[in-house]
Amino acid sequence: MPGVLIRNATIVNEGKIFRGDILIENGLIAKIGSGVTSNPENYQVIDAEGKYLLPGVIDTHVHFREPGLVYKADIYTESKAAVAGGVTSFMDMPNTFPPVLTQELLEEKYTIASKKSIANYSFYMGSSNDNFEEVIKTNPAKVCGVKIYLGSSTGNMLVDNPESIEKLFGIKNLLIAVHCEEESVIKENAKKIREQYGDNPPASFHPVIRNEECCYRSSHHAVELAKKLGTRLHIVHVSTAKETGLLNNTIPLERKQITAEVCPHHLWFSDKDYASKGNMIKWNPAIKSEQDKLGLLQALLENKIDTIATDHAPHTHDEKEQAYFSCPSGGPMVQHSLAVMLELHHLGKISIEQIVEKMCHASATCFQIDKRGFIREGYWADLVIVDLDSPWKVEKSNILYKCQWSPLEGETLHAKVTHTFVNGNLVYTNGTFNETSVGQRILFDRE
Repeated sequence: MPGVLIRNATIVNEGKIFRGDILIENGLIAKIGSGVTSNPENYQVIDAEGKYLLPGVIDTHVHFREPGLVYKADIYTESKAAVAGGVTSFMDMPNTFPPVLTQELLEEKYTIASKKSIANYSFYMGSSNDNFEEVIKTNPAKVCGVKIYLGSSTGNMLVDNPESIEKLFGIKNLLIAVHCEEESVIKENAKKIREQYGDNPPASFHPVIRNEECCYRSSHHAVELAKKLGTRLHIVHVSTAKETGLLNNTIPLERKQITAEVCPHHLWFSDKDYASKGNMIKWNPAIKSEQDKLGLLQALLENKIDTIATDHAPHTHDEKEQAYFSCPSGGPMVQHSLAVMLELHHLGKISIEQIVEKMCHASATCFQIDKRGFIREGYWADLVIVDLDSPWKVEKSNILYKCQWSPLEGETLHAKVTHTFVNGNLVYTNGTFNETSVGQRILFDRE
């Protein structure tokens, strides 16, 4: 593998911004600083003058739909969209078809990714009311975690048996990622709305059906159970300000027992956007009020919320245009997540150092990822070069998702990814892909 020299970059890493060069050899970061080599002619040289160099984003929550639902998306198309957006590693959820409820099915996904993924990858083991014996076979050093759906969502993997939930929460050597929505509240609210409005109420009723109570009751239960059993709990896609009161910011991340993520769409949209976006922003859990949006951002800045992940969950445009109760929840975001967060930086809402912390460093720390998520000598060269002042409009011609749409269409974003390195390979340059290499299976510092 030829070495690479990145020169004159403005490097953002571990709370600092500084000017320097990066030398990449054999897929790893060999040197950081100035004058990193006396023989630049021996390397591929990239001049990053005027641009920012960040660690590659680690997206710990995606749905790439393979196997079984590849008409919506697949590992190749979505990993390609990911690297174009600066995401160099992803962790994919188990609600594919068939759902990943056995070790054999889990390893089949790894085999697919080893041949098709441009980005680095890991896959969650799925859980059900009756697959505990399969779950406990999961290797914590080679698998990101176990997913439990405490609320129904795409894929029908609801775990609602109290004994099953307690057994799963009792597992000590695996990270347990939970989707927290109280199913009884959803059903009761949906019944009332259906009786009043029929099968096609406005999408604005989504946060009425999947409301604050639905989320808080489930998250509260999960937190209390985790405290009781010593679970390493990670709450995905927190969507209400009230839930953030359950989270702690007085413990260093590496020692936290209970962590949480927020998604860009919950920081970007609010319930006022249903009028123009409709079902295109129908996600589970629902996008809620402006006050929730602001509260989530504040909790992120205060380190109550630890990580940012997309819940990238594409469906076809036709599916999203169905009547409300028939329309699946979820939307694509992995190509645009970093640009959206950098847009919030442009608006003065978050610093670029905090974006790198929450999208790169914290993801690596939270999941105990081996040698990724930081710009450090000896770490894998997963790197992104960004031009912070290169406005572009999200439109169908530049959307790379297989579903070919985005809820951000028409938005102008000011930051653009110009280069993406995965394991030292320059896989994306200003709209052009180098697909001669594939990503690697992510490993974890766990026993």
